[in-house]
Amino acid sequence: MTHTRFAFIKAHWHSDIVDRALEGFQELIPAEQIDVFDVPGAFEMPLLAKELAKTGKYDAIACAAFVVDGGIYRHDFVAQAVVDGLMQAGMETNVPVLSVSLTPHHYQETDHHNAIYRAHFVDKGREAANAALMITKTRKEAFGA
Repeated sequence: MTHTRFAFIKAHWHSDIVDRALEGFQELIPAEQIDVFDVPGAFEMPLLAKELAKTGKYDAIACAAFVVDGGIYRHDFVAQAVVDGLMQAGMETNVPVLSVSLTPHHYQETDHHNAIYRAHFVDKGREAANAALMITKTRKEAFGA
């Protein structure tokens, strides 16, 4: 029987917030079963997710990023491109790629907003772990392991 492994990709932008998703993920999945990868930003996640999925080592891959309006570009465009890329990576490799990529409409770098999003990312990481465990179990039941 092979040991279930998961990959967790996290974007470095706003790492003080994004890294909290890994904490939530590890509440349900032991750290020994998770390989963690850092990328510069959200836009780099789909390519790495696809490359990792192609290795055949992972039952699911979770990707975490916090995409906010930086005033220079439309953050909703970036967020959509990232989510589309993550879905495409999963579809092309037959490995579930889960998104913990959040894009708030209004974010201000205040202590109040940062506290809210730090807590929220722990919750979202936990939700991603639940999804990873469930889809892994379902696929093994449906297709064998």
